[in-house]
Amino acid sequence: MTDTVLKLQGITKDYRMGDTTMRVLHGIGCEVKRGEYVAIIGPSGSGKSTLMNIIGCLDRPSDGSYYLNGTDVSQLGDDELALIRNREIGFIFQSFNLLARQDALHNVMQPLVYRGMRIGERRKRATEALSNVGLADRLHHRPNQLSGGQRQRVAVARALVGEPALILADEPTGNLDSRTSAEIMRLFDELNARGHTIVIVTHEPDIAQHTQRIIRLHDGNVQSDTLTDKAKESAHAQPV
Repeated sequence: MTDTVLKLQGITKDYRMGDTTMRVLHGIGCEVKRGEYVAIIGPSGSGKSTLMNIIGCLDRPSDGSYYLNGTDVSQLGDDELALIRNREIGFIFQSFNLLARQDALHNVMQPLVYRGMRIGERRKRATEALSNVGLADRLHHRPNQLSGGQRQRVAVARALVGEPALILADEPTGNLDSRTSAEIMRLFDELNARGHTIVIVTHEPDIAQHTQRIIRLHDGNVQSDTLTDKAKESAHAQPV
């Protein structure tokens, strides 16, 4: 098992607009180690959504290499990318992306269906995942019977259930009020403390400050890659 969960080398992304080619990412390079807690931040148009889609294996770079948990995924076909996404990445979206007619348990079980896992094992893992995010008493509630914070916890449980190498969260508090946002960020803090590798894509500086490291994008380039105050405090607290 490699210690590097994701490694980007010279990642570019071009889009054709008629006769014009527009470059959105300009040679992005960075690494995220196992157990790191990282925010990718930038204003609208900075390229962070494009970069998130590449990291999430939802899109391919125009050039460069992307290693995910030791595998170069930058040139894989659609079927291979779908398999990698299912096994290596746990997604958490701003809009939750839950199935409205399914209860919490079956929403969390869904990623395991594509692995051909037996229903008994799927049910066991999903129940444990929901318990781990504080929803043991909401297994059979549908999304419209849950608060926004509870729906995002279901989404977190769904991301965790497959034991992915990487948790990738896109504006995970974007649809939540400030109090519920704080609760969800405390949950992310706890998950990272348990050893989960987490990358959060956000435009909110206060959300980014929950992480240990902030990668700032500007006009498709990495503007800075710095440790947060939280990481510095943690380093100072370590015994000599």
